[in-house]
Amino acid sequence: MSPSEVPAPKGRSRRSFAGARPVMDDVARLAGVSKQTVSRVLNDHPAVRPETREAVRVAMRSLGYRPSRSARSLASGRTRMLGVISFDAARYGPASILTAINTAAQEAGYLLSSIALDDTADHDTVAEAVDRLSAEGADGVIAIAPQHRVGRALADTRLDTPLVVLENEVRGSTPLATADSRAGARKAVEHLLRLGHATVWHVAGPTGWTSADQRIESWRETLKAAGAEIPELLVGDWSSDSGYEAGRLLARRPEVTAVFASNDQMALGLLHALHESGRRVPDEVSVVGYDDIPEAAHLLPPLTTVRTDFAEIGTRALRLLLDRIDGLAEERAEPVIPVELIVRRSSGRPPRG
Repeated sequence: MSPSEVPAPKGRSRRSFAGARPVMDDVARLAGVSKQTVSRVLNDHPAVRPETREAVRVAMRSLGYRPSRSARSLASGRTRMLGVISFDAARYGPASILTAINTAAQEAGYLLSSIALDDTADHDTVAEAVDRLSAEGADGVIAIAPQHRVGRALADTRLDTPLVVLENEVRGSTPLATADSRAGARKAVEHLLRLGHATVWHVAGPTGWTSADQRIESWRETLKAAGAEIPELLVGDWSSDSGYEAGRLLARRPEVTAVFASNDQMALGLLHALHESGRRVPDEVSVVGYDDIPEAAHLLPPLTTVRTDFAEIGTRALRLLLDRIDGLAEERAEPVIPVELIVRRSSGRPPRG
């Protein structure tokens, strides 16, 4: 008999289940297994045969059984709740990562308790957020920590539950999940140099942000390695407005033929300012962004950019945390997610003459 043909238990029809919420005993009777086996399936215990696991899942679907959080907690000794600390969660990158974490957590049978902090959060605020999640009984915590000071605060905070950090460089035994910002900046600058530009200007993200600082360092190193002049650095705040202001300054400098912006929002503002000033893209100025936001392919012109797989960052972080919770990640793990240069029409050869 296949699992999909599991019959109703003797003396009780399936119709009788409709009047009351099914419980674990009902699932066990319908699947023909013990209550302990059902509990093991709920908690993904490896010591369950595949055909038995499938029979239990078919029974659950047939009955409309939904395990309660408390039942899972009792079965596993865990709360089945994970904590997430996020910063600047309205931006595309952090928001995409948070969505991926939430999706992966639901698939793994966990709920999320999220604390969103603003960019001004200090050391004590970060420590309080960690303490709060720990007090709520979180089985583990993921921190989307894009700023150096946040990383330092996390490193200084005593945490009895497993911790995974995203987008930072926390020292010690904390697993990290991050994209390769240095490689991304190098790809962007090398692309523009290969097109024939003498140098590349840079509109950077705000000081103190890990990804922004890594991209600045890589921009400088790549230009230096190519024997190119290193221009004056312009610093934005990730917003389109700051990119627009930087673009107004750059548009007045005829020697500027190539600009690398540290995110697509600033590149958007930069394109606006160049267009408004009569500087044609890419005929006079080439522009490369970073992140590959959904709108990047629909800008005028479509934006050349560095694609970051934010969904993979969030999913990888969740897997790392669950491994940590299960005692499978004792050593430091630093998975770096590769990035990809997406070439569109905003970059081209420099003007002649």
